[in-house]
Amino acid sequence: MATTQSYYVPAQSKWPIIATVGLGATLAGVASILVEGSQGESTTGAWVTFFIGAMIMAYMLFGWFGSVIRESRSGLYSQQMDRSFRWGMSWFIFSEVMFFAAFFGALFYARNFAVPWLGGAGDRGSSHILWENFQATWPLLNNPDPDTFPAPEGIIEPWHLPLVNTILLVSSSVTVTIAHHALKNDHRTKIKLWLAATIVLALGFVFLQADEYIYAYTELNLTLRSGIYGSTFFILTGFHGAHVILGTLMLSIMLIRIHKGHFDPEKHFGFEAASWYWHFVDVVWLGLFVFVYVL
Repeated sequence: MATTQSYYVPAQSKWPIIATVGLGATLAGVASILVEGSQGESTTGAWVTFFIGAMIMAYMLFGWFGSVIRESRSGLYSQQMDRSFRWGMSWFIFSEVMFFAAFFGALFYARNFAVPWLGGAGDRGSSHILWENFQATWPLLNNPDPDTFPAPEGIIEPWHLPLVNTILLVSSSVTVTIAHHALKNDHRTKIKLWLAATIVLALGFVFLQADEYIYAYTELNLTLRSGIYGSTFFILTGFHGAHVILGTLMLSIMLIRIHKGHFDPEKHFGFEAASWYWHFVDVVWLGLFVFVYVL
């Protein structure tokens, strides 16, 4: 049994190597899908690579986190190890903040600098000679090279599906907080109900996001090939959607562990880490709703 003076050192593990292989295959697949898709080539091989990588990642996550859970349940972790987990999760979320900051920065640069320059504004306004008849507006519905990048026929109205999704995510942040407080008070039934409600709200968000994408592609011709507006729209909302799916998976695992009797009012960092991540996902969506849909 570990004490506050001891520090658990795990045995050598295969999981970091498996994670490297899985993540590499997944990213290679995603990159190939984007490149080959933009060039009008077949993306079948790229999708196969992506799904193989995703399955390897799923296997790694199941095995690695299963090992961590067994070690924790065996009482091998000390207070010092708990602090290490907290710092690790904090830095992970910080890295995710920087990840999205880069894409928000790209949106800001394109919208406030590159597009106005192409329209003849500012010190670099001479850039407009590339496309003399180009009119700089945002959202960009009149691309400077429409033959290569067909302009979308419209944009997603923010006060319909995006607003509903905002309500769903904000509500889910409330429900997961209630579940967290129920765990601190050892109200097991209440935890299950409110955590299940959080998962239902999250799945509702994913369903509506998919419906929005179908509408964008089929009705508005708003795709990844729709110029800078389509690119920033799908990259920001798409990566956020992937994070919502990951967060939903984390919360689902927490619900399974609650049903198995895991966690107690004093020791429940696994649940706490999942709730931290979910709040991060909610905050990012608020930024997306304002800067991508509304403004």
